[in-house]
Amino acid sequence: MKYIFMLLMVVIELFGGVVKSPIVSVNVDETLVSIKIAKIDVGMSGFVVHNIAQNHSTILKSAVVKSYDEQSQIATLELSEYDALRQNSLPNGKWHVEVGDMVVLAFGYTRGLLIAPSEDIYYRVTRATKHLQWIHPDIFATLLSFNGHPTPLREDFKKLALSTSVGLLFFYIEKKLYTVDSQSFKILNISDAPLVQKDVKPPFYTRVEEIEASWWGEGSDELESYAPHYYKLLLEANPNHKKLQAEIDSFNKKGQS
Repeated sequence: MKYIFMLLMVVIELFGGVVKSPIVSVNVDETLVSIKIAKIDVGMSGFVVHNIAQNHSTILKSAVVKSYDEQSQIATLELSEYDALRQNSLPNGKWHVEVGDMVVLAFGYTRGLLIAPSEDIYYRVTRATKHLQWIHPDIFATLLSFNGHPTPLREDFKKLALSTSVGLLFFYIEKKLYTVDSQSFKILNISDAPLVQKDVKPPFYTRVEEIEASWWGEGSDELESYAPHYYKLLLEANPNHKKLQAEIDSFNKKGQS
């Protein structure tokens, strides 16, 4: 327990605070912007805030850190439509992203969801710290039942993040704890978490006894294998992550031996 406590404290220190930085350049079609910052992690997500009048501002775009150059301390961010506060009844402004607009990253990183294979592992991890507000997996299971997805899809995690302001996802897979940005689904950190895993409860630990399924479509089948599914979701969003690929290769070799 003490080891897990120290592990989570390190993770929270790495990603626990909101990061704000003004935009220093914008490309022609407003799909890429850059900021100058001392340290940032690729994959961190947030949004662009634009001042429209004195004491009035609006969120224009979602933003994800695409790359970071340590020497120049310049981070490049990819922009996309911001839909967290969509209201079709209100008119949309015609404002554009400009140099000087503020980028806000790591918003919601004090709230997390843990996907764990068993009740014991879930509580051992979540009780190790009081500094992170955990959203109970029962809430996620209820959302999955509403969507008819006994097998969680990446879009389900995004919907949960938008409705509960969860910034970080944690996946416990094969004695590793994966810290993932809830919007970009990019891996921010992989840590050793050597807990004894006695059993597995697909699709994850929850007190919800049954997740309703749709008649057809992706996600409508019951999840039978815990680790392979979450490895697959992470790999799809992080295809060039060498450490993740190494963990998957090791897992597959164990399965063949």
